Amino acid sequence: MSSIGVAAVMMAVRGSVFRWVSEDIINKHYLTNRFTLQTQQRCGFRKLAKKVEPKKGVAEEAEQNEILQKKNVAPPPDPPTPHVPTRSFGRLVKPLVFTIGFTGCSFGGAAIWQYESLKSKVQSYFDDVKADWLEKVNQWWNSLSDGQKTVTGIIAANALVFCCWRVPSLQRSMLKYFTSNPASKALCWPMLLSTFSHYSLFHMAANMYVLWSFSTSIVNMMGKEQFMALYLSSGVISTFVSYVSKTAMGRFGPSLGASGAIMAVLAAVCTKMPEAKLAIIFLPMFTFTAGNALKAIVALDAAGLVLGWRFFDHAAHLGGALCGIWYIVYGHELIWKNREPLVKMWHDFRTRGPGTGGNGSI
Repeated sequence: MSSIGVAAVMMAVRGSVFRWVSEDIINKHYLTNRFTLQTQQRCGFRKLAKKVEPKKGVAEEAEQNEILQKKNVAPPPDPPTPHVPTRSFGRLVKPLVFTIGFTGCSFGGAAIWQYESLKSKVQSYFDDVKADWLEKVNQWWNSLSDGQKTVTGIIAANALVFCCWRVPSLQRSMLKYFTSNPASKALCWPMLLSTFSHYSLFHMAANMYVLWSFSTSIVNMMGKEQFMALYLSSGVISTFVSYVSKTAMGRFGPSLGASGAIMAVLAAVCTKMPEAKLAIIFLPMFTFTAGNALKAIVALDAAGLVLGWRFFDHAAHLGGALCGIWYIVYGHELIWKNREPLVKMWHDFRTRGPGTGGNGSI
């Protein structure tokens, strides 16, 4: 074997020894660190590794260090120590607050969402109901005759006064101004206000039904303006007749109701159309002419006045009936047909103003 071959063989043997020695050192180091890591995981703290006394001599150790330096192989680092959290419940305060707050906000938002949804549905429902109600009211109003539209305001006023009678704090004022009594301190205004006053529901319902039944005929016959004049004035006139009767007989007491004014309307229609057929509401099978009905009503009230019946104010009824008859027979010619001078005076007053030149032209 040549010197070159011997040198090659020596280098190969030396390399294998060096490789084996270096691998043995690395494996020992890895096993030592693995054992230390497992001990730390089981015990919860790092245990100091015991120093292993090298079994080789000083020369062999120096040789190994030299080999490691030549191969630039650094010993593997120690693995990081795992973080073990401390058992402190104080750190759970923020998560607890967040949990409660988020849960409350979730349910609060859901409640508001549901409220808005229900509100939208309810608002839509009431809008539809309101539209339907207004449409029905409009249809009902358009279906009424001119006379029924005219007396609707009168009926509403009577209903309002009827409700006022149910207020205890208004009893004194209602008795003073909405009842007619010649012995009362208030004499004039009660003559008109008492014609819109009813204390009994049955009394009001009966009067308003009769007024509603004859409203179409009386308004078609006179017009709404002349009808309102007759209704209001006959109410005051019938109350004045009641004043005279009570004073003459010395029977003072309060009276109220629209019967006097309604009797004037009934008498006017019956006088104008005496052959019209009428019937009693409770006995619709029995019919009679308007002329005969008027005669029977006047006779009944006259008997009640003479005999002193006090269940009704017969003087007021009789005064209203006579007022309606007189107006149809004489009053329309004397009053309504002679209204032209007053209307011309009003026309001149309305047209006389700034910019008209004082000549009445518009």
